[in-house]
Amino acid sequence: MSIDRLDWDSLRVFRVVAELLSMSAAAARLGESPPTISRKIDDLERNLGSKVFLRSTRGVELTDIGKQVLRYAEQMAALAEKLTFETGSRGAPVTGTITLRTGDGVGPYWIAPRLSAFHQQNPKIQVRMLVSEETLDSQAEDVDDDADDIAITFAEPRGNQKIAHKLGVQHYVGFASKDYLAEFGTPDSLVDYYKHRCILHSSYVHQVERWAPRMSELRKMVDFAFITNSGTAIVESCAKGGGIGILPSFMSVIDPRLVALELPEIAPVRFWVSYSERVRRLPQGAALIDWIRRLFTSDEARWFDDEFIHPRDYAAKVLPLHPSVRREG
Repeated sequence: MSIDRLDWDSLRVFRVVAELLSMSAAAARLGESPPTISRKIDDLERNLGSKVFLRSTRGVELTDIGKQVLRYAEQMAALAEKLTFETGSRGAPVTGTITLRTGDGVGPYWIAPRLSAFHQQNPKIQVRMLVSEETLDSQAEDVDDDADDIAITFAEPRGNQKIAHKLGVQHYVGFASKDYLAEFGTPDSLVDYYKHRCILHSSYVHQVERWAPRMSELRKMVDFAFITNSGTAIVESCAKGGGIGILPSFMSVIDPRLVALELPEIAPVRFWVSYSERVRRLPQGAALIDWIRRLFTSDEARWFDDEFIHPRDYAAKVLPLHPSVRREG
């Protein structure tokens, strides 16, 4: 395919369809007709020589090629934005304060360690991260549509004025310390968890019935030794031999003291970034939203793909991680 045939407008439409997973929803967002949106996607697929979506009566789903195209399209959009910013008349740094509401996992452990990169690009923006003890399920419906903040939620927001983009899936697995496994042994299957001391976040207790069926059964069998509303408390207890902690799979690169069990995932939980149109129009809001979305489309963020990647297989599937990702213990 000649690069001259690659139409940026088709890629722009493709990004919106990929976000909403619906041609009709993308048409409403972009103010165009569904046939026009469909035609532009057809043009893109013809020029690429590959299908980017699987279409059905329920909407569309990205193909493997589509996921790859989306990563490149996000990078191209970021470069175009940077070009406009650096050469346009509004080249002054964006200033202001923006609030990010998040649960006790992906915000503190994945987003916060990478905020230095955001501030290198936006040195005049102050980010206020408010961490909830729970997982912000309720905020998906209850948060004020006009609130000047951005939220990471674990249920798709339903407010009429709320904009939401799926960021990915957190895959929960069991972790333990080497000392704990040496003393108590390694579970051979998920049903063996009842033989061990287990550690659970209090918010998971309320979510468990909508997790994977095996987790629901596990909850009935296991008498959890330690339940807390603090992700840090789970990590520290687990790392010091307190038991088997149920944590997101990406924790294997956050803390080397944690050993992922050689077992299937316990539960996949989708999460979204949501905000109001008012926030999107704030320069500092748009900057943080765009940065968060790019953060979860990078190669490093393969942890959050729909397909579960076990920590033992992660290094073979992605580019080497930056050393700064790891936190020595």
